[in-house]
Formats: sequence, structure tokens, C-alpha cells
Amino acid sequence: MRGLVHVHSYATDEDSLVSYGVLTDDRGDRWTLNWRSGGVAELRDAQGKPLADRTAAQALVNRKLYVSRDVLPEPDEDEFYHSDLLGLDAVEEGASIGKVVTVHDYGAGTSLELDTGLILPFSKACVPEIDFPNRRMIVVRPVEVIGEEEHAPKEKVTKGASA
Repeated sequence: MRGLVHVHSYATDEDSLVSYGVLTDDRGDRWTLNWRSGGVAELRDAQGKPLADRTAAQALVNRKLYVSRDVLPEPDEDEFYHSDLLGLDAVEEGASIGKVVTVHDYGAGTSLELDTGLILPFSKACVPEIDFPNRRMIVVRPVEVIGEEEHAPKEKVTKGASA
């Protein structure tokens, strides 16, 4: 089909992509989408022009499209958007053990990767509290994750005190 693309949606309801309005790709280009049939969509650029032909559609292969966070519905309690978790400071016993850089979900349970290389199970037991306004989460590492000295909490430093 000329100028149409296959879109693989990760939304629960793929029809919602149309209602979100403008989508931004991984290069910063802006698009709108209209579904034609199962997984096939017409994309229009920021000027409202559809893709001209198959060559233009081919240039978009593997391009990722994103929805602005502010148009998404609020998640239910104990549900989170990955983008809300990225950058959170992981705090254990009052000390930072790193910031969340990746959220992994391979189907057997979600895990959080920190910038220190540590990977934590994302469960209520391991992450009992998330404080979004202060961009931090409290971590209680399970015994299976503790033990790597390089990932142990750093000593808490009190201002004005010395050892």
C-alpha cells in the first residue's frame, strides 16, 4: 500500500493512539496517525501531509513514536508508566545506591536497572515506597541482590561533621 505503514502499538487500546493527537518520533519529528486496517496506519507530518509513497514509508522502518506524558490517563494505584520511574533516586538506609536508567519487563516480573549496574526486582517488597514529588524511591534489597560490595549503600555524610 502506498505511503501507509505498519504500526506496532504498545497501548492497551491501539485506537487510543488517534485520540492522543500528535506523536513525536525518536528524532523529534511530529506525526499524527489514522488507522486504516489492522495494524496499518496513515501517518501525516507536522504540516498535515501524508507519506508520499512506499519510499517515504520505508524511511520510517523501526522509527519509534512517543506520546506526550501529559495526554496519557493517570495510571491506577500501584501502576506506573516507565517514564515516571526513569531518573528516580534509589535510596537504601538513607543513602543513594543509584538512579533508575532502565525498566525491564520480560514477562516474569518487572525489574529496575540503576546507573550503578545494579538490577532490582520491582516489587512492593523491594520498593515499598515511591516519592514522585521528591524523585526518589525507598529500596529494601532482597538477600539475593545484596552482597556485591560495589553496590552497597555509600556512607551517609553529615554536613559539618568529620571522621
